[in-house]
Amino acid sequence: MTIEERLRAQGLELPPPPTPKGAYVPVVLHGGTAWVSGMLPLRRGVLLAKGLVGSEVSVEQAREAAREAGLHALSALRATLGSLDRIERVLRVAVYVASAPGFTSQPDVANGVSELLIELLGDPGRHARVALGAARLPMDAPVEVEMAVAVRP
Repeated sequence: MTIEERLRAQGLELPPPPTPKGAYVPVVLHGGTAWVSGMLPLRRGVLLAKGLVGSEVSVEQAREAAREAGLHALSALRATLGSLDRIERVLRVAVYVASAPGFTSQPDVANGVSELLIELLGDPGRHARVALGAARLPMDAPVEVEMAVAVRP
């Protein structure tokens, strides 16, 4: 089953490709690697949640937000690559979590995107990862997700 078929089978639809809000591009393709810029958890242009995880946003809300940001990353990849089936392997995922003081469950939040990638790609979706706490993120988002992906020619 292709990645696109798995998306449909799970009832998932990728959002429209992101439009940069600054002097950068959503994806840089270089030497067989696609570097995806940080993606926010927007649905129809509105953040799924706002604020700090652990005080204003629950871990479950943040996990769902990380999953949504992952869908945006896949949308940016599809727009750049022409097809998600060019993805050979997810190499690394970075998940930034806007964290309330004392919050230490960033890995639980990051599992939202990690589990999505494994569901859609199987073993090639397993990746190295970093889950980092941040004071605040753009637009007061609770999470931001970036990734590096090995791609087929």
